[in-house]
Amino acid sequence: MPYAPVPSVRRSHLIDLTPLRHSPAFARLWIGNAIAGIGSQMTIVAVGLHIYALTDSTFAVAMVGTVALLPMIIAGIYGGMLADAFDRRLVALAAAISAWGSTAGIALVAWTGAESLWPFYLLTALNSVSATIIGTSRQAILPRLLPRNMLPAASALTGISVGIMITLGPALAGVLVATVGFSWTYTIDVVLFSAAFLGILTLPSIKPEGDVHRPGLASIRQALKFLRHAPNIRMSFIVDIIAMTFGRPHALFPAVGALLLGGGAVTVGILTASGAAGTLLCSLLSGRLGRVRRHGMAIGWSIALYGVFVAAFGLVLALVSLGWFGSATSVDQGVHVPALVAAAIMMAGTGASDNVSAIFRTTMLQTAVPDNMRGRVQGLFTVVVTGGPRLGDLYVGALAAFTALWFPPLLGGVLIIALIALCLRLTPTFRHYDALDPTP
Repeated sequence: MPYAPVPSVRRSHLIDLTPLRHSPAFARLWIGNAIAGIGSQMTIVAVGLHIYALTDSTFAVAMVGTVALLPMIIAGIYGGMLADAFDRRLVALAAAISAWGSTAGIALVAWTGAESLWPFYLLTALNSVSATIIGTSRQAILPRLLPRNMLPAASALTGISVGIMITLGPALAGVLVATVGFSWTYTIDVVLFSAAFLGILTLPSIKPEGDVHRPGLASIRQALKFLRHAPNIRMSFIVDIIAMTFGRPHALFPAVGALLLGGGAVTVGILTASGAAGTLLCSLLSGRLGRVRRHGMAIGWSIALYGVFVAAFGLVLALVSLGWFGSATSVDQGVHVPALVAAAIMMAGTGASDNVSAIFRTTMLQTAVPDNMRGRVQGLFTVVVTGGPRLGDLYVGALAAFTALWFPPLLGGVLIIALIALCLRLTPTFRHYDALDPTP
């Protein structure tokens, strides 16, 4: 039985590679997803650069994500229903074919030299929808490939692949666009994405266990009813919304690079990459996380620590404003190197602590949710993951407009710590959640 708990003797702090050895199917899926993800990140960055080259408009670039937002939310919900109604391997394969086709379409548009924006918006939205369905199906598949005790290690391995994607993909995109142009950059992604088929095609048939419900409103209502009686899963959603709403200072990075730390786009890149580096380092040192049983407390403490790092990031910006790192600079006057290093360390801390939270939240969802409900609950969680950062951008943008750049993260970090403490206090079942007896 893949769900039977197996005693763990893991002692090393280094990442546990046991899932890759235990399940060749998981290993192929992980490798294929990592390679394909590098190409996807390349295309995301290249499309933004391409649209800016065509329009000289940051608004036009921002519309890429805006246009895809609602379709992604719908895809998360509907994709979850598909994963709970049909063979998950076939659902993931169909979505992968769609994603590959949309990437090939972007490459074709670039090779024709078309300058209209609508093909980029349409094909990028289709690609995002397909990727969302792949992700939802994949999360529902993993618990069928691995025993329960290996799922935290599998989530940590996912953190490594995500860190590699986010750091390597954009860097390759910048180099390729500058050297061989947009058309070849998209074409290389088409080739890289083919690796995703290796992992999916070789999977066994994975049909939902238990009662199967066809996609529709009744299926969604059943998932919502399940969440009403699943306080632990519901709280894992709530704490993530809290973290993403009050702890996402990324929208401030351009202004921080221009007005406080100096360095402009270089500073933005360093701060963004620091979060991914923290995620990657945390995953590399995640070997003992599989021994943790109190997943609810682990989630609470890691998000509280996330709030500490967010507040510390705001404090660094406040100290720069007060002149503790020297007088405030502009891009023309140079970079506050000590302050930039301190800010980057804080962002790396947010990436690491968020990764710990993600490992246990994912494991909780994969083990405590019944198999025939897992796709739909994962789909609803996609809505949380997609919408939370947008709420965070709104929070920091609106508050910074009336206060100072350092105030939203400083206040947000304090709010995260207080709200997480309150959530743990009010939800004893979440606080006492035991991985050896997973209950939703």
